[in-house]
Formats: sequence, structure tokens, C-alpha cells
Amino acid sequence: MDFIKQLLIDEGVSSPIAVYLANAIVLMLLIGLCFLANFVTKKIVLKILASFIMKNRFTWDNAFLERKVLHRLSHIVPAIIVYYSAPIFPIYRTLIENGAAISIILISMTVIDAFLNACNDIYNTYEVSKVKPIRGYIQVVKIFVFIIGAIIIVSSLIGKSPLLLLSGLGALSAVLMLIFKDSILGLVAGVQLSANDMVRVGDWIEMPKYSADGDVIDISLNTVKVLNFDKTITTIPSYALISDSFRNWRGMQQAGGRRIKRSVFIDIGSIRFCTAELLEQLRKVHYLTEYLAAKEQEISEYNARNRIDKTMEVNGRQLTNIGVFRSYVENYLKQHPRIHQGMTLIVRQLAPTETGLPLEIYAFVNDTNWGVYESVQSDIFDHIFAAAPSFGLRIFQSPTGHDLNEGLRNESAPTERTIKNID
Repeated sequence: MDFIKQLLIDEGVSSPIAVYLANAIVLMLLIGLCFLANFVTKKIVLKILASFIMKNRFTWDNAFLERKVLHRLSHIVPAIIVYYSAPIFPIYRTLIENGAAISIILISMTVIDAFLNACNDIYNTYEVSKVKPIRGYIQVVKIFVFIIGAIIIVSSLIGKSPLLLLSGLGALSAVLMLIFKDSILGLVAGVQLSANDMVRVGDWIEMPKYSADGDVIDISLNTVKVLNFDKTITTIPSYALISDSFRNWRGMQQAGGRRIKRSVFIDIGSIRFCTAELLEQLRKVHYLTEYLAAKEQEISEYNARNRIDKTMEVNGRQLTNIGVFRSYVENYLKQHPRIHQGMTLIVRQLAPTETGLPLEIYAFVNDTNWGVYESVQSDIFDHIFAAAPSFGLRIFQSPTGHDLNEGLRNESAPTERTIKNID
């Protein structure tokens, strides 16, 4: 500064003007130096580093380029130059140093933010990220970084020690608890969810209270995002997964079988003992040949051993159409290629109701895909509905308008014939 001022005075510039001109020249040189340093850093140093990162055999370090960690870090070079150039301007030294220091802190905060995001991206490339996501923990670290950065900035502006501000935060703890209530609850919930492995990214969960029914796509500090099957997104507070109940279908997906639990309602009025003619027809059914042969022999031996009077069909043991049908459905499911044979398979009767006798099918499809599951389930019940009349059974159905019209038509038909006969 003095050297430039003396040069100006030697050139005939008056001393007061020389001071201002010297300051302006030094300021322009400083600005030019900052631009030059920024240019060199971004156009040369960063390009060399980016080329090295892109060409090496590792792929995880590409995240630092995508998140612009090095790009943000380059902004700190001009701030450092300005900070160490402050003594050139003695009058404004404190102001320049404080401004440069605040800039360095702000740039450092953005660099740390980008670095943490890159670390999360790298972690998400591993399968373990679906089991134990770390995004919530990274957000907690960011909060602490920003709080500490804000405290240092404020302490620089007021010229006080950061420790003095930290000691004053004790009195504001209640206010901070209120402000960061959701974050604190989310942190605790995130730890519990992760420790107990309650939910992962990719899990199918149901939470009717929040109208959530779909796949978890994101778990953060405060929220869990669910992509519903209608392609809407439901956002659930993290702590709600701890305080409220929800259903996680991960167990079903891992087991490899999806449950069918549905009933066919049989008209009780159609249930009867099997006649010889019906049994003769049913022996031709592939799934019943062995069953009927073994059952008829067992029943015949039982009745003979106990000298049962067969003049009354209710005496002794006999086959019923509902029992044979139940066995048929069970054998049909055991031979079905889409039914998981290693899991529970039951065809059972439930308590009769006003809508008939429920015949429940309890089995597991060996494909957890929703579309395949629904297709298999529909095919099975299509077959059951179509097969029931072959056993002399009727599927219960409440009367429809068509049924009532048919009944009225049948009632009126004899009357019309009688009138014609009289005529």
C-alpha cells in the first residue's frame, strides 16, 4: 500500500488523492487476485481432480462430484485470500476479517452439507441401506453443524466468545425443545425403528390412520414417505410408527407365500347324503378316485362291524356331498402348481350363518406379486363356483330382481294354463 502511494506521489499526485488511489488500486488488485484464484481452482485444479475421480476404478467417489463437494470447497480460496489481506486496510481490518471469517464458516457449512449428502448417496448403494438407513442420523448431524456455525457467526458479529453463547443456551433449552420437538421425537423414533428393524425402504406397509398402503420410499429424521398403490405419496411422522400400529408385509414377501383366506357360502338346503348315482359320477373325477375308494371301504367296514341297519340312510356312516366336495377342493389345491405346498393348506367349514354354510379356503400362493396372487385366487374360485353343481350343491346368493321375476313367472304359468283348459 505505501509503495503504491509513494509511486503516485512521485508521479505528481497529491498526497490525499494518492491515498485514495492507492486504496482503489490495491482493492482492484485484491479482487483480481480473488477472481484469478477462483478461476485457477475451478478450471484447472477441479478439472484435474474430476478427471482423476472419473477415470479411477472406484465408483463411490463420483458422488462427491455429483453433490459438488469440491466445487463448493473452491469458494473458500478467495475468502481465505481476503482474510489474510485484511492488514492492508488497517482502518477496516476488523470488519474485513469478520466478513471473511463469516464467509469461510458459511462455505464450510455448505461443504459439510454436500459431503454428508454424498456419504448418504454412497451408503445407499449398499444393500444394508435398506435395512438400516442413515438419512435420519445425517440430518441430526446437519442440525448440529448449522447450530454450531450459527453460534460462531453470531459470536463473531458481537465480538463475544462462543462459549458465552453456549452457556446462555441453557436458559433457552425449553424453547429449543419446543422448536425441535418433531426432530427430537423423530430421532428417538428413528433409533427405535432401526434398532428393532421395524421398517425398511422398500417395505410394503399399511397404516389406515394415515391412508397409507404401499411401499416405503424414504425414511428421514421427521417423516416416512410411502408410495401408495394409486401412485399418491403419503407422508407419515416417524414417531407415529412407534406410537401407532401399522402392518408390515415384509414377512410375507420374505416367506415367498401370500395367503388366501376366503369363503364360499353353500346353500344349506342343497346338502344331502350321496346317492349311488352321484357316487358313480364322482368316481370319474380325477382328484376323487382314490379318496372315494378308501372312504367307501372304510365306511363299509365300519357299518358291517357295527351291524348298522341300512334301510334308513341316517344310520351309520355315509358320504355327504359337502364332505366329498370339501375333499375335492383340498385335493385340487394340493395339485395346483401355484399353491405353496410347504405352507398351511386347509379347507374347512365355519359356523353356519343366515347366508349359508361358509366353506373357507386357507392356503398360500407361491408368488407374492399382487397381480399374480389375484389372478391365481380368481382362477381357484372360478373353478370352485363352477364345480359345486356337479356335487349337487348350490352356492348361496341373495335373491336378485331376475330371481324374483322368474319366481313370479313360474307362479303365474299354472293359472294361465288352467284358464285355457276352462275355455
